[in-house]
Order: sequence, then structure tokens, then C-alpha cells
Amino acid sequence: MIFRYLFILFILLPFNAFALIEVDITRGNLNPLPIAVTSLSMDKDSEKKFKELLKKDDIGLEISNVLKNNLKKTGLFNPLNNDAFLQKSDIAHLKPRFEDWALIKAQALITGKVTFVDDKLRVEFRLWDVLAGKEMMALAFTTVPDNWRRVGHIITDKVYERLTGEKGYFDTRIIYVAEEGPKTKRIKKLAIMDQDGFNTKYLTLGNELVLTPRFNPTNQMVTYLSYFRNLPRVYLLDIETGVQEVVGDFPGMTFAPRFSPDGKKIIMSFAMDGNSDIYTMDLENRVVERITNHPSIDTSPSFSPNGKYICFNSDRSGYQQIYVMKSDGSNVKRISFGKGLYGTPVWSPRGDLIAFTKLHKGKFYIGVMRTDGKGERLLTENFYQEAPSWSPNGRVLIFYRETKTNSKGEGFSAKLWSIDLTGYNERLVDTETDASDPSWSSLLSK
Repeated sequence: MIFRYLFILFILLPFNAFALIEVDITRGNLNPLPIAVTSLSMDKDSEKKFKELLKKDDIGLEISNVLKNNLKKTGLFNPLNNDAFLQKSDIAHLKPRFEDWALIKAQALITGKVTFVDDKLRVEFRLWDVLAGKEMMALAFTTVPDNWRRVGHIITDKVYERLTGEKGYFDTRIIYVAEEGPKTKRIKKLAIMDQDGFNTKYLTLGNELVLTPRFNPTNQMVTYLSYFRNLPRVYLLDIETGVQEVVGDFPGMTFAPRFSPDGKKIIMSFAMDGNSDIYTMDLENRVVERITNHPSIDTSPSFSPNGKYICFNSDRSGYQQIYVMKSDGSNVKRISFGKGLYGTPVWSPRGDLIAFTKLHKGKFYIGVMRTDGKGERLLTENFYQEAPSWSPNGRVLIFYRETKTNSKGEGFSAKLWSIDLTGYNERLVDTETDASDPSWSSLLSK
């Protein structure tokens, strides 16, 4: 079981220290905040025990590296080189010499200490405002030693929230379709990893085609589409226990199941007789309800975070466009009116935006628009890319991108990429294999 052990959180000091630091995450940050992240100090006994248990020379340095990598990837922070530090990390954790940190242009400082207590890992950390010369936050976590990397993610979430005013997204995971082999004969498995690409686990064997895995917003349950003897089936998979069940066999084609915000229903589209409509299924009693009834193709539904509305794409206007309706199927309104074809709409967890894929003049775009269709912004373009999924704080999108092949079908790859809402911080997401159809989990620690 992946999450057997819960974290114990101790608040050491109140959050009322005055700070001069302010990080603006609503626009492209061309001058990321200089931040110093020291290696977390350890006593000799703890260092010896962790080396025996985890086979790592310096677990304090490893945790600080997780912090630095997370912060750097946001594009909002510039972790400074440890070689420039003028004060030792263990002394700085007790009382920083702020003039030394200001001298190397640090505006914020993270210090910490790691100890081995009753066979558990205890991590203390402190966040300091160098400009104000004050402590901003101090916390401690106790957990099993194997969870050291996750501790780094949780600390990053706390730092990110304190400095930006927004929830973080680092203690999360991403489920996706891992792909291997030639384009004409791909082996596809369900895979899951931490948001930074570590701790990859494969959840299926690759014997059957799997598509469109999607996280439940309320827990570590996943729904996905798979083909059994060439027939589509919708599955539920509990990530913690590994228990899998079939939701149902559906006639015709089934597309892209997703959960409702409360996790009690799934919404999807069925295609029968050349037509596709949107349906929901109550997971407790398995009652299926038809939401749309139109001669056009309606597909790719996604609930608003309050569950009152659904966005979807349809060709009922002649071309594939994005529509919004009430959750009972009434009051259908088209919201996309730009040039090109729109697809894969997904509602932001903040409720303010809808992300989409757009095809125009042979290029694919990932973009966002407000829920009334206004304010359309295209964040990135490429040969082929689609299937955006939101980070739980609604500030970052992950999607997949394919490369063009030559006349022999060579050179094909599918990779995951992320981009923030400013469009300035586009990054390749590391995976062990090719990857597609990503879905971002909610925060594991709430």
C-alpha cells in the first residue's frame, strides 16, 4: 500500500511574521526570486543510520535537491549555487547571518535539519525573509525513512504557498499511458509517477490497449478506458490497494471517462450508429443517465469544479467547437468562436478557465479561455499536441506532444510537457518511456 504512513505535522512557530517578499504568479516572471536552499544538516548518528537504511550518503542534501528542483521548475524561483554560501547550514538553521545571505543576493532562505528518531525520519525546516531579517515559517514532519522524497515535495508546497499566496502542486502524482515500440504497433501501459518524474510504477502489463486515465478529484482512484477482446470497457482502479473493477461494457464506442467533482459519478460519451452523446453513471448504483440527445457528435465532457456545469465539444454547428451546458443537459451554449477546430476541453479546478486543444492551419495549439469563451489565449503550438490536464492549483497544464515521422515511419515519439498560464515556462516532463494522455492528481496531503 503506497500511503500506509501518514505525516505528523508540528507547527513550531506562528505564521504572523512580516515579510517584504512578494512573488507574482499571474504573469511571466522574467526575474525569478533568488532563493538559497541549504543542505539539511544531520548529526553523525542520524547520518550513519540513514546511510544504512537508504543507501544514500547525505539524505539532507537529497531532500534539499528535491526542493531546489521543484522551485526552479516553476520559473518563479532561482535557487542559488551552494558554493556561494558564506554561512554553514547547521548554524544558519539556528540563526542566519542575514547580511551574508543578502551579500549573495538571496531574498529568501530555506534551512533545515534531519534526525533519526524512533526509527522514523524527522525533518525540520525554516523559511526566512532575508530582506526583512525575519523568520516566516517553521515546520517539522515525522514519517518513515522511505518517504524522504515526499517530504521534499510537501516542504516545497508550504514554501510556495507562503511566498505566492497560492496552493502548491508538488506533493502530487501524474498518471499517463506509457508507450513503447514502433508507431504502428505500440505497447501501451498505465503508469504513475511523482510530478517530478520519479517513483514510476506500471499498473498494467500492456496486454490490452489502455486510453485516457483520469484521477478522481477526491481520492487516489482512477478511471480509464481499455479494450478487452476489441470491446471497450471502462475500469476503476484504486491506486493504493491495486483493486480494479469493470464499471461496465458499453455498446459501440466509449470515449474519455472522467469523474464528477465529488467523485461519485463518471461522465463519458457513447457512440452508436455513427452518433455520439454524453452520459453519466452513478458509481454507487450504476444508474446511467443520458445528458445530451442530438444528431451531432458530442464528446469530451468535463464538469465544472462545483458540479453545476459541463463543458464538451460538438460538431453541431458544422465544425468541432466547445460548448457549455448545465449538468442536466439544459441551456447549451457555444463558447468557442475563433478560427479552427476545438477539442479536449477541461475545466480548471479554480473554476475560472477552460483549457483546450485547437487545430488551425495544420498546427495544434494548447490554449485557455474563460468559461464564457472570452479571453482566448494560445499558450503553445506544435506539430501535434493535445489532452491538457490541470495541476490542482489551476496554474500549470500538462499535455502530450508527438513528433513527426519520416516516410518510413521513423522518428516518432510521444512526450509529456508542462506549461504555466503565462506561456513562458514550457518544460519537458521526464518519463522512462514515451508517454501520452496525462492526468494530474489532487494534492496527496491536504
